[in-house]
Amino acid sequence: MARPTREDSINRISIHKNGGYMYASTHPYTVTPEGKRKYSILHWGTVDQNLKFFPGPRYIYASLEERSKLIFPEGWDMSLADKLSGKRSQGRPAYQGDDVNRFYGDVWLLEQVALKTGIRQDLLTVFEGNAEMVNDILTLAFFPYLTGYTYNRLARWQRIAKTPSQTELTPTMITRLTQSITESERMELFRLRAGRLEKDELCAVDSTSRSAYGDSLADIKWGRNKDRLPLEQTLEVVVYSLDSHMPIYYRTFPGNIPDSRSVETILTDLNHAGFPKVILVSDRGYESLANLERYILRKQPMIMCVKVRQSLVMEKILELGAFAGRPEGMRIDVGTRIYHKQYDMVYEVVGKGEATTKADRLKLNLYFDAVRRAEELTTLDIAIESQRQALQVIKDAGEPLDDDVTIKKNYNWFHIEYNASDRTLIAFAINEKKVSTARRASGFFAIMTLGIDMDSMEALEAYGLRDEQEKYFQQMKGQMGFDKQRSWSEEGKTGRLFVLFAALIISSYLRHIWKKTNLKDTFSSSHEMLDEMRSIRCIEHKGKARFITPFVGSQLDICKAFGFDVPQGCAPTYMSKKKAEKKRGRPKKQHQIKLEN
Repeated sequence: MARPTREDSINRISIHKNGGYMYASTHPYTVTPEGKRKYSILHWGTVDQNLKFFPGPRYIYASLEERSKLIFPEGWDMSLADKLSGKRSQGRPAYQGDDVNRFYGDVWLLEQVALKTGIRQDLLTVFEGNAEMVNDILTLAFFPYLTGYTYNRLARWQRIAKTPSQTELTPTMITRLTQSITESERMELFRLRAGRLEKDELCAVDSTSRSAYGDSLADIKWGRNKDRLPLEQTLEVVVYSLDSHMPIYYRTFPGNIPDSRSVETILTDLNHAGFPKVILVSDRGYESLANLERYILRKQPMIMCVKVRQSLVMEKILELGAFAGRPEGMRIDVGTRIYHKQYDMVYEVVGKGEATTKADRLKLNLYFDAVRRAEELTTLDIAIESQRQALQVIKDAGEPLDDDVTIKKNYNWFHIEYNASDRTLIAFAINEKKVSTARRASGFFAIMTLGIDMDSMEALEAYGLRDEQEKYFQQMKGQMGFDKQRSWSEEGKTGRLFVLFAALIISSYLRHIWKKTNLKDTFSSSHEMLDEMRSIRCIEHKGKARFITPFVGSQLDICKAFGFDVPQGCAPTYMSKKKAEKKRGRPKKQHQIKLEN
């Protein structure tokens, strides 16, 4: 009879020798359909000849609960494991590594921003208090923003800069870390960020493309490349709070999916993560009749730019009648020189179970720009005349036409008749209906609002705040260096997007403070501000507490603008530690003050 298996055997650590190394390992198993056990080996670190345990990535990135289940043999030296955050003893720690003198000012500033925005605390909650993993993620988040380099140089940078992570983050370590981040952790981070939002915050929804040279990821597809590069791409969608000035949600889509087809997924994610009813602001790419009805059924407040040739908008334009300089019945805004008018719309949608939902405060805001109309009409006339001349040249020369897709693209204002056998042009005529509609709609643009109380100019002003999100994408592709898709595995892509999200929360807040304070007058960019902080050093000598060099000049102004306290001993002011002498005798009596009746 076989010896019975102990219940805790899968958590017992034993030594596994392989390739001249000794690994601290466990041997979990799975049961096959035939009822047999199939064992595997998990390495938690290495062990030297003196039985000293050196934690590996699996141990470092494990949760505190998972670490506590491990049963190590008696007599092993666990001093390195005890230094991890979950077991670190109280008191002022002394530095035990090699003597180093590293740059720290810019990293220190980003660490304070991580605390201010709450992203550090949220990451600690997501990873169940695993401070080592959080420090590694923050180091990955800081590095591209501070240096502009890819992660291949990160380990080298750690030699000259004091970083949150105490581990040398080699490419192998980075791959293991990013591949360990799961969808559950992504959604948990969204839930925590949602708890920091207020109801009715303005949140812009938009997407950008990330070009890719490889094809190993399922989402890499041919699509409308927003960088106008002849490459396949993925589509990255971000919801950005215009009130908190930082991103609150992200998701990647296949590169060939239109923006309008992603709305249902975005709304579902926001609902599952517990986001409050924020006001979603989107451009014409997200406009469709199906999406309008989705917003109505979900009672989702929104501000959406809509196409003027849509039937709901075109009806209102036609009601204005013919006009010469400006349409009658529209008011002008003196500041913007734009004519505007708001319409209350009645719209009912039949949902599941044949229940009817009436749109809540659905309003159509119509705008007219006389200068824009003149430019659009001139551009239209030039396009028609250019196409007419090109078609006449082709007809006179008897040359064959291109394929139908090219014809439709290059000669979109004309009806074209050609010989099917040799594709020679027979005749062409202007598309009067299409041209008439374009002339009628020129100078107009429209915004639709749902579930909010705004007049037409307030809606236009709120929509204009989306420019901040465009700067976000510029920062992502420029300063952060995430313009290309560099992941080769699905797990790695998931983890790197998670790190990028944390990085852009920090960089967006940093840029917002730089822009709204007088720091913008001193520094030409947020990067120049970080360069000013970089010269501050952190000096660490073995057996001694760390020492930070003084903050001087503009470095103090930066701390003041952000509202951060300068580290103790680094400020130019000095408070004497001399003990004040107490005066002898009883304290002087305080005279009572009588108030008049």
